[in-house]
Amino acid sequence: MPKPSNRINGILPSGKDGWEVHFAAMTRKEAGEPIIMLSVGDHDFDTPEETVEACVRAVRGGYHHYTQLPGIPRLRKAMAKASTRCTGIETNSDQIIVTPGGQLALYAAVQGTLDKGDHAVVVAPYYATYPGTFRAAEAEFTVVEAQAADGFQPRAEAIEAALKPNTRAILINTPNNPTGAVYSRESMEALAELCVRHDLWLLSDEVYWTLAGEKHVSPRALPGMAERTLVINSMSKSHGMTGWRIGWLSGPENMISLLVSLNLVTTYGLTDFVSRAAAEALENDYGVKVIADIYNGRRTLFLDAVAGLNDIVVRGSEGGMYVMLDVSAIEPDDEKFAWALLDEEKVGVMPGSSFGEAAKGHIRISLCQPDNVLMDAAGRLRRFASSYRKAA
Repeated sequence: MPKPSNRINGILPSGKDGWEVHFAAMTRKEAGEPIIMLSVGDHDFDTPEETVEACVRAVRGGYHHYTQLPGIPRLRKAMAKASTRCTGIETNSDQIIVTPGGQLALYAAVQGTLDKGDHAVVVAPYYATYPGTFRAAEAEFTVVEAQAADGFQPRAEAIEAALKPNTRAILINTPNNPTGAVYSRESMEALAELCVRHDLWLLSDEVYWTLAGEKHVSPRALPGMAERTLVINSMSKSHGMTGWRIGWLSGPENMISLLVSLNLVTTYGLTDFVSRAAAEALENDYGVKVIADIYNGRRTLFLDAVAGLNDIVVRGSEGGMYVMLDVSAIEPDDEKFAWALLDEEKVGVMPGSSFGEAAKGHIRISLCQPDNVLMDAAGRLRRFASSYRKAA
């Protein structure tokens, strides 16, 4: 057959994306093994019933047709209101573009700020799709590790040292996936000063903001940052809508206006009935508090269950739906640890090295299981860690 483009070949050049343990665990579970899945961030509960019913009403109401490229006005208005709460700065509908999920919002932000050969800095640990998203734009990037010893807080001086003459953007994620770290105001202020001084875009992935409460600080609200910050958001985590594919990007009006052209040649707008259900969910905060309370409770429960576990240290784990455990004193090779945990105790977790160099020696625990399952998993982890050390 004819040769595929270099662009598409280069998105995952190694053919490996770090999810091998998860896929193996899922395959074994589907084959009937009693695997506890703590490797993926998908809720174990359904979308709130009010949102589902809103969608059914919209379907029955005949909302089956094309929608406006930036998103239907009602949804953009609701997202602007949510963005005001998320970022702490007044946001209007013209500063919002609706996307099919947070990943497309990230893709739009990268495509909108970087040309072929431009350079970006990515703060790690990072979500697994970040590198491929930059490669899809044929942009260069340098990974700067936020260190475990600092609670995975980014250091502005380390980021500045990675800047190049062709650097155009920095990408961060707070609350962070995988670490659960919530970047502090001090960290954000130092980063904002750097962006203003070097005239850089800041791409801020804030999809877990509702799970961090008052600890969340968005850089968009800091002095000089509204004109240079693009905030990636999604309803997947906050509103229990992972499979609905509803996200958005907020930023300066002129940038958002330009990005409408990207929707023209990619998504051509969103599904009307899903958009109307999403608008109602945002207007009424369907599920938001309940979901935040669930994960805050699970985080406390799991951390209490593993407290005092020999040679395992908690890092970050302040917000979001994950707990990050440093297992390097037991086994420096986090992939080896994760595979052995799956084989011996039937628990699937993500190796930290899937998310960047600084997360090596860690495992990421997803809290997307009921309390009793998390307690069972914590017991299995405790037993495994004890026996693994004796066998080493």
